[in-house]
Amino acid sequence: MSNRATKGVLLVQLGTPDSPKTSDVHKYLTEFLMDPRVLDIPYLGRTLLVKGAIVPKRAAQSAATYSTIWDPQTGSPLMYYSQLQRDLLQAELGDDYHVELAMRYQNPSLEQALQKMEGMLLDSIRVIPLFPQYASATTGSVIDRVMELMRSWQYLPSVSFVSNYCDDEEMATVFANHSQKYDIAQFDHVLFSYHGLPVRQLGKVDPSGKLSCPESGCDSCKSEKKSHCYLSQCYATTRAIVSKLDISNEKYSVCFQSRLGKTPWIQPYTSDALHHLAEKGVKKILVFSPAFVADCIETIDEIQVEYANEFKELGGEEVAMVESLNDDPQWINVLKRLATGTN
Repeated sequence: MSNRATKGVLLVQLGTPDSPKTSDVHKYLTEFLMDPRVLDIPYLGRTLLVKGAIVPKRAAQSAATYSTIWDPQTGSPLMYYSQLQRDLLQAELGDDYHVELAMRYQNPSLEQALQKMEGMLLDSIRVIPLFPQYASATTGSVIDRVMELMRSWQYLPSVSFVSNYCDDEEMATVFANHSQKYDIAQFDHVLFSYHGLPVRQLGKVDPSGKLSCPESGCDSCKSEKKSHCYLSQCYATTRAIVSKLDISNEKYSVCFQSRLGKTPWIQPYTSDALHHLAEKGVKKILVFSPAFVADCIETIDEIQVEYANEFKELGGEEVAMVESLNDDPQWINVLKRLATGTN
């Protein structure tokens, strides 16, 4: 009897440079920002902006930052935890499944991963973007690229995509459990900081082009999960985690980090939230970053170094960061449910 895997699972993370060298960071940033779903402006303008201004200016600075989080033994934290997630999920699923990991940008590439899976003649492939909340610039880009690469396949297995799992109860439990290493009662405020998006991308989901979203989102998006709205799903994730914590509505708030350029992004910005809290006399802040399922440059440096220093300069005392999902066995169980389509 053959033990050949018949079901494929493709985990897709955003990406990381091959090394913290400026040349590798330059390649990574260029590929990332040239994606029309990420920087959604016409090709010529995007090329001039990315290759002529943003990347030449940011590559060396970003490389210096990556060098501070790069482990001598395990390398990129995002890659390290993503590989662990792949290996642990493979062990959970067994020989009937083949689990592959790809990065949307750089290596291991989607092209390499899918080429390997094509040769396995699998009956099915389940694609799981490692982004709990759907956005065109993340999950949408992954699905777009997978479909583009598979278009030339002569044999097409059954293919399915997980578009979001923003309010998965077990995932929320893992985040809540990770906060237990801190005494939440000792913190003045809890921030849920998500990766930001240009406001225009919220409205672009409407093919008529008539949807115009306010910079802080509409009230219904803050209380109701919508499959097409990234902001609404960030609030849904927050509600799911808060429901497992003993904190009042006044003690937490939602904000958005990693802004790029001068166009309006979803607000409130994390930096502005820190300023507002400092003005109110808040001294100690605990931060969740539930847009990320693995610790990475945004959680390790942007929050724990950049924002922490900024808050202290404003008179604050502490910014503590809740560990991401990483290799938690309960998170691997969430991935197993997503891979098998079971509840």
